[in-house]
Amino acid sequence: MAADAGHASQDMLTRVHHDLNFWGFPEAPVDLGFGPVNLKTLVMTWVVMGLVILFTVTATRNMQLKRPGKMQLMVEEVFQFLRGLAVENLGTQKANSLMFLVFSLFIYLLFSNLWGLIPTMMSPTADVNTTLGMSISVFILVQILGLYYKKLKFFKHFIEPFVFFLPLVIVEELSKPLTLGFRIYGNIYAGEVLIAVLLGLIPLTATIFGGFVASVVWLSFSIFVGFVQAFIFTMLTIAYISQATTDQH
Repeated sequence: MAADAGHASQDMLTRVHHDLNFWGFPEAPVDLGFGPVNLKTLVMTWVVMGLVILFTVTATRNMQLKRPGKMQLMVEEVFQFLRGLAVENLGTQKANSLMFLVFSLFIYLLFSNLWGLIPTMMSPTADVNTTLGMSISVFILVQILGLYYKKLKFFKHFIEPFVFFLPLVIVEELSKPLTLGFRIYGNIYAGEVLIAVLLGLIPLTATIFGGFVASVVWLSFSIFVGFVQAFIFTMLTIAYISQATTDQH
């Protein structure tokens, strides 16, 4: 019974994904000459980058001090909030030098997380290759900044308090990009899957709930999760950089 129910759910999910594939993206990865690539993820990534550029340029194109526009105020509030977190964890000098990364990371992740909530679209962060690629990039950046600021003292944390803990410290370091990438991927992908399931059950929800209440409630929750996951990824990035570049007392 459970197996039959699982197969039925999988068949329904496959059918819904097929119906939502309005743009005709290939279901299987495509070889573009440098390995198999999920073409839909690639296209959606570039679309989201374009939207981020359009949003930030529009919000800051005619910046005013006396009568700032609503979009300018929104961007400034987000920037100041993230800068406050960075200064608190990194100090003013390091925070100012890294704000371009922190702000860009948060805005891109936020747009990526929310883009898949639009029918026929897909969140780039719903693909594990995207989230792992970003988390590995953050991991490499953390190591580079640690060496830049602390020089050879950066390696002391691998053998403190005892050299016998070295294997555990290495495992802990390597687990950071995995947990960072899989956390956001799992939440965003699960949200898209459940929205697809609800779309497949629209006649049932319309009959039971008198409308699309279930879909609307889950959509609202997914928007909240998109904000939270973008914030967590950005906050953990700041925390990892702080751990690598600041002397611990």
